[in-house]
Amino acid sequence: MYFKKMTGQKCYLSPIDENDAEKYTEWLNDLEITVNLGPLYGSILNVDKEKDLLKELSKNHNYSIIDLETNELIGNCGFLEIDNLNQTAEIGIFIGNKNFWNKGYGTEALVLLMDYGFKAINLHNITLRVFPFNERGMKCYEKIGFKLIGKRRESLKRGNKVYDIIYMDILNKEFYEKNIDIYQQ
Repeated sequence: MYFKKMTGQKCYLSPIDENDAEKYTEWLNDLEITVNLGPLYGSILNVDKEKDLLKELSKNHNYSIIDLETNELIGNCGFLEIDNLNQTAEIGIFIGNKNFWNKGYGTEALVLLMDYGFKAINLHNITLRVFPFNERGMKCYEKIGFKLIGKRRESLKRGNKVYDIIYMDILNKEFYEKNIDIYQQ
């Protein structure tokens, strides 16, 4: 069952439902999906492990991404390592349902989550990690206003190749300057 915690024009964010474990397990065993997800790439996941993971994720600021029109599960997004003292967090997202790739759902879900993070959680700085071959992700993050802050050199291996991990961040004021329509809500 889904609940509209944060609502956009295409999708809404709902608390994670551990009953979606089977769908997540299907997605997370698809290498085309997990290639951009760091440690999950190449892992073997089963429904029981995924239920435990979803249960753990649901305790924090992690949300299912749901299509507004059909109430279909698309993926999830959330904050990692929230530091309330310094008002920082890392953000993560994945769209598991390939029918929703390249249609703006990831961008809208992140904008909803970041607005919530800046206003409700009182964050000041949000960071993320992205791999250089994740062109969809890079395009999305730059569109929202994330800026490159550095790289961890040759720290990711895929097949016989090594890649840098790219680090990006955005400040509260930069986010609302780039996404002015949200600031007025």
